[in-house]
Amino acid sequence: MRLVERIGNFLGVGGDRSAPAPHYVALADGLIVTTTHAEAWFTLASSNTDLMSESARDGELDEAAAALARTLAGSDVHLKVLWSPLNADDYMTEAASLFTTGAWQEWAAMRVERLDHIALPSRHLLMGVRITERTGQAAAVSRRGIAEGLGVASTAVNTRELARLDAMMRRLGRRLEATPWRAQPAAVELLAWMVAREQHRTTPLPAATSGLITGAKLAALTRGRILPFPDHLRVTDATGTTTAWVAILTMSGFPEKMESPGSGEWLRALSEITYVPDIDDDDLDDDVDPASLILPVSPEASVRFKVLPKREAMKKADEARRLAKEQRRSASQHSAEDPGRAVEETEGVMAGLVRDMGREDVTLVEDHPRLIVTSTTSLDDLRARVDAVVTYYGGSGIEVGVGEEEQRELWLEAQAGDQLRVPDLGHTRDVTALAGSWWWGGAKVGDDEGPIVGYLTGSTPGVYRNDLTIGSEKGDATTTVLIGRSGRGKTVALMESLLDAAFRGSFVLALDFKGDMGGLVSAGRRYGLNAHLIETGSRFAGVADLFKLLDREGAERAQIEVPAQLGIAMPPHLRARGAETPVQHAVNQVIAAGHPATWKVIEHLRDSADPLARETGDALFELSQTAIGAPFMGRPADGVPPLVPKPGIWVVQIPGLSLPGANDDREDWNVLQRMSVALMHSMLAYGVTTAGRKDLRGLRKVVAVPEVHVLTATKEGSSFLEYVARVGRALSTALVLDTQDPESLADLVGVVEQITTVVGFQLTNPQQQDALAEMLNLPPGKHTRALIQSIGLQSDGEVRHGHAIVRDRRFQTATVQWDIPTAELLALLDTTPRLDDAADDRAARHEEVTA
Repeated sequence: MRLVERIGNFLGVGGDRSAPAPHYVALADGLIVTTTHAEAWFTLASSNTDLMSESARDGELDEAAAALARTLAGSDVHLKVLWSPLNADDYMTEAASLFTTGAWQEWAAMRVERLDHIALPSRHLLMGVRITERTGQAAAVSRRGIAEGLGVASTAVNTRELARLDAMMRRLGRRLEATPWRAQPAAVELLAWMVAREQHRTTPLPAATSGLITGAKLAALTRGRILPFPDHLRVTDATGTTTAWVAILTMSGFPEKMESPGSGEWLRALSEITYVPDIDDDDLDDDVDPASLILPVSPEASVRFKVLPKREAMKKADEARRLAKEQRRSASQHSAEDPGRAVEETEGVMAGLVRDMGREDVTLVEDHPRLIVTSTTSLDDLRARVDAVVTYYGGSGIEVGVGEEEQRELWLEAQAGDQLRVPDLGHTRDVTALAGSWWWGGAKVGDDEGPIVGYLTGSTPGVYRNDLTIGSEKGDATTTVLIGRSGRGKTVALMESLLDAAFRGSFVLALDFKGDMGGLVSAGRRYGLNAHLIETGSRFAGVADLFKLLDREGAERAQIEVPAQLGIAMPPHLRARGAETPVQHAVNQVIAAGHPATWKVIEHLRDSADPLARETGDALFELSQTAIGAPFMGRPADGVPPLVPKPGIWVVQIPGLSLPGANDDREDWNVLQRMSVALMHSMLAYGVTTAGRKDLRGLRKVVAVPEVHVLTATKEGSSFLEYVARVGRALSTALVLDTQDPESLADLVGVVEQITTVVGFQLTNPQQQDALAEMLNLPPGKHTRALIQSIGLQSDGEVRHGHAIVRDRRFQTATVQWDIPTAELLALLDTTPRLDDAADDRAARHEEVTA
């Protein structure tokens, strides 16, 4: 550096500070071209680090440090962390391609309104790398000034140069794509938004022509006015009205050592900074929730850095080591003979650093971090946000302050396509320290598209999408499990997802063993879906008759399944006397007569001349009058809708079942157990045949089994679950399970192998917690048990319904809050028993079903 430049930088008037603002020539996918240079710009993917194991974090951190040392060595890099408000209206546009049935517009609009209310910001990670110098800066400015004065200025970039720059960008992009950031060229529309957003204008962004923005369209992006003040800037609109107040903060001091996870993640922690705005008491409602007054600051980051080539870095570190060594020797020659602990530590640290750089992917980086705080409310609000940022980082030992008297220079420096203007506010450290800021870390889980059912509660905000039916389309397995204690929101979360599946035109069959999912039918009807509730009892006699359920499969299938079902239901002493033979004969006769039904088989037996047949028919007739026997072998009542595989919701409530254990001898089953198994035989046979029907392959199908431990206790139930789980992808059938017992579920290898999504709610038993941790892909141990123990609890220990840990099909894990968009829907889906109106509600549902 020349002597004049050194003096200028010391006085704060260096040439970098006085450089003109960038003059944009062209924007293209992955490229920003100015008159002086060209930059390659990439979008970086977020990594899910909140619940990542320690070994996985260490491995990813090493990969990031190696990428900095190898791929970006010697390059001028500009890292930006930006926030944008979630455009909730986009979900309404997306809903048109998601939902096809019922009043889906009202359903989607309800979610849009909720998204507007919670106002989740979206994080954007972008990285720019200077790839070439176009001309010398002084010459470029001089030529442009003369040409503009003569009215013949031209800022066009020719096709050949653009092709060369594009090739350079993509060559670098292929190397950055293999890093933990999984970099992709930034779309030209995103780059236009990044450049224009600083003006805080509401005018639409210009459309790219052949993937390129140049000329007047490009000039319109920066048509704004920024007024600098000593401690902030003001952005004005075309009328001169202030639309935003902006302050640029510098990070002037860092502790010698910082921990990761912990205070060392100073870039990832941007989303965690909150403040309480100053609001007059008169403007607050009497019942305002104090938590709603805590708002995110959402400061943005602009970090310019340059990774030193290893030889240059080693030389710099060795010079620091020699200087410390000379200071130590000099001090030892004086009477004090004490060089000072700091000097000795510096010598040792620099010696170790030189050694590490010779052995590993370690080098030095010179970085210049800036934080940008913006308020669109008032100057006082801006200063409250700035105070919150300063206080937050101060607690970690990081010195942050407003760049006094240099707001203009710092603001220009933060713009894409500009350059480092304030070089004296920087730091030199090893690449691991910069990578340890984890700018790409945070929380991420769920599908990239599909119904929104909640939001992330980790260190970075975002929506959570869950599509039960997407597995077949992705060529993946189709099983989802919800695990946790009773009363933590499993069933409500399940019903919300089933509603989304029904709006997608799916056939939804829910086997409700507990009897608390009637609200799913009420909510479905409220929003125009074809929804039916089927219960045990004489009112629903014959609704689960296998002759009806298997009519598409032909008489051959029913000819086998019906005798087997009646053989289960009949008393053991009749079966021991050979009653199965007259039952099979009666089935054959009823089929031959046409329009078969199970109740006709029983009547045929009762009218038989064979005493054993009559006795068997009488016994089965009496059992058909019971609440559990009526659905599968009772005579149908008028007006009861049949259970048919059409788009809609079918909730089959069969509470009170008493299924025998897998090891219980069949001869020891009591009457209730026999009837329970026989009724379940209908449901399982129907589920299997519906999933496997060739004419229904194009229909989305969902089979939901709450309280799945009722099924896993029997061989038939376990076989059914494993069958649907294994063939679900090929048959477009999703299996959704809800259980309080992950240990017994883990024994079903065929089911566990097909699980794509795990939703874990609170558990308190250590063995159950370990079983859930394995399914969530979390490291077992005390830390994970504590996490599962505390999930779903408020800070005061009260229950936080719907709060869970989710593992998605990519094996990413994060904490999620399932969100019911309106109080009306929450009331409809409420599973809390209410003794005062339970009977009235049930009667009303019966009337709706039979109407």
